[in-house]
Amino acid sequence: MGVGEAAYGTISPALLADYYPRERRGRVFAIFFAAIPIGSALGYVVGGLADHYFGWRPAFFVAGVPGLLLAALALRLHEPPRGAQEPDVVAPAWAGRSAGAATRAAYAALLRNRTYVLTVLGYAAYTFAIGALAFWTPSFLERARGIPKAQATVQFGAIVVVTGFLGTYGGGWLGDRLLRRSRQAYLWVSGVATLAAAPLTLAALAAPAPPVYWTAIVAAELLLFASTGPVNSTIVNVVSPHVRATAVALSIFTIHILGDVPSPSLVGAISDARSLGEAMLIIPVAVLIGGMIWSYAAWRGGHAIAVAST
Repeated sequence: MGVGEAAYGTISPALLADYYPRERRGRVFAIFFAAIPIGSALGYVVGGLADHYFGWRPAFFVAGVPGLLLAALALRLHEPPRGAQEPDVVAPAWAGRSAGAATRAAYAALLRNRTYVLTVLGYAAYTFAIGALAFWTPSFLERARGIPKAQATVQFGAIVVVTGFLGTYGGGWLGDRLLRRSRQAYLWVSGVATLAAAPLTLAALAAPAPPVYWTAIVAAELLLFASTGPVNSTIVNVVSPHVRATAVALSIFTIHILGDVPSPSLVGAISDARSLGEAMLIIPVAVLIGGMIWSYAAWRGGHAIAVAST
């Protein structure tokens, strides 16, 4: 399952970029990534019901049915040529080399692309925060706020599902609207929304009053999810159509290695040494770093365009 998901995760954004023009990709990726919290929620519900009525073994077979349906539908999709929405883009000179040489050249080109590198580094900081929040927030609400674990999990899960859909779609829609005014609109939306989420994340973790921290959690999650569509649109827009799948693959690898793989363990280690409340305070710092990197990348890109036009 992991291998299949990994392959799908790298190919699908590149495929969507060839189906839809640049000015619509914010909403397209917003819808695509909004399916993640919705699918996760449905997985919990359907999996729980299957386990309750049939046992845990049949539940795994039930989980495979949507994949079979998706595969049948995917077989009917037509394969667009690379760069179908950017016909004026010329294939790089190394595209005709052997597979190994072309792969090395593709990675070298990506690492020389400063906007791409900055976008992925900001994404890694963002994913660091998101991963730690998802893993530790129910335990934090139980230990630091006295909310029963089951109740905390349900309440936080419901918030993630609702804000995941609304925030993700809203961010994609806003990015598409602002793209008419600035070529850096997607990065600006991601940067500003994430910077605004940093103090709200801190308030959610530091405020003792339930009305305050629940409101802060909702607002922070909305702003954090608003970055999902725009940042992924940026990744596919700033690279050649011929290396998009490679760019997405390198991005996914980087954000997990630097982001949500180490962050839960790091928060746990600090919690053991100090307290969970103190450990959670590294999360708004990561949010702030991600927002600063994206905002700098947006400013740098706009500045470069302004200089080039003078």
